[in-house]
Amino acid sequence: MTAIELRSVTHRYAGLTAIDEVSFQVPDGAIFGLIGPNGAGKTTIIRIICTLLAPASGDVHVRGQSVRQNRRAIKMSLGYMPDTPGSYDELRVWEYLDFYARCYELPPSARPGTISDLLELVDLTAKRDSYVYSLSRGMHQRLALARTLLHDPAVLVLDEPAAGLDPRARVELRDLLQELQQFGKTILLSSHILSDLAEICSHVAILERGRLVAQGALPDVLHQARVGRRIVIEMIAPAEIPPDLAERVPELRRVTIRQEPGRVVLQCSFAGDDASLAQVLAQLVAAGLPVVGLREDHTDLEEVFMRVTGPLSS
Repeated sequence: MTAIELRSVTHRYAGLTAIDEVSFQVPDGAIFGLIGPNGAGKTTIIRIICTLLAPASGDVHVRGQSVRQNRRAIKMSLGYMPDTPGSYDELRVWEYLDFYARCYELPPSARPGTISDLLELVDLTAKRDSYVYSLSRGMHQRLALARTLLHDPAVLVLDEPAAGLDPRARVELRDLLQELQQFGKTILLSSHILSDLAEICSHVAILERGRLVAQGALPDVLHQARVGRRIVIEMIAPAEIPPDLAERVPELRRVTIRQEPGRVVLQCSFAGDDASLAQVLAQLVAAGLPVVGLREDHTDLEEVFMRVTGPLSS
């Protein structure tokens, strides 16, 4: 089953088109990254998925249910964590979760066990009786995630969950999201921290000014955005690079050479397949060059983002 499907979704604010004919699918069990610069339309899409906004045209289906026709069913199968989760600071942590458990109509007999399990999952058991105002930013985010999980939704929608977190808290959140995926949850999240998304996302969609400019499985998106192949060749220093290297090995182009401690490193573009790359390595060794390493320099998510989106408007 497709967890989330956008079908030609358009939305406008006072005549301004925020989302323009956007269509994509979030596979069941995926961690799906929604990427785009400020104002690209990420939060608008999230609010439409969560039934907080009605699209001007098009439709969204969450686990087969239309946001236009089955809002209550969607709300019970979906957990939403906004970019700035509200909190009742004067409540204790367990009271905060108990309040929302009542909102989700959890039976009284089920609430204590559910709350204890979720506090253990997000590593807040020791803070059970602490007041919400005393929690750090990272703890607040984990508590908000626990609140999102109270009704055991199949789909999680998280808007900038790592915003404002320090590196350790981001790593802890990333590990927790991967654990939730192993439990069978589908996760859609937006973030400006592309390195974090690259670590955990199986699929991505990139937005630019309300339009979809790239989407699909992460390896496919990275491959499609790649312009040629980049090869890094490491040699033991000192290594004398033949001046006619480009003539000997014409597959290597735009060769740059840099010196590192104990190494000479060549970076170059490569025109050829893997079989040709193996032949290039053999040619370098036959030429007497002390090659100790050869690897492909892969395109990363930040490079893809910069390539497919334009400069920020003023």
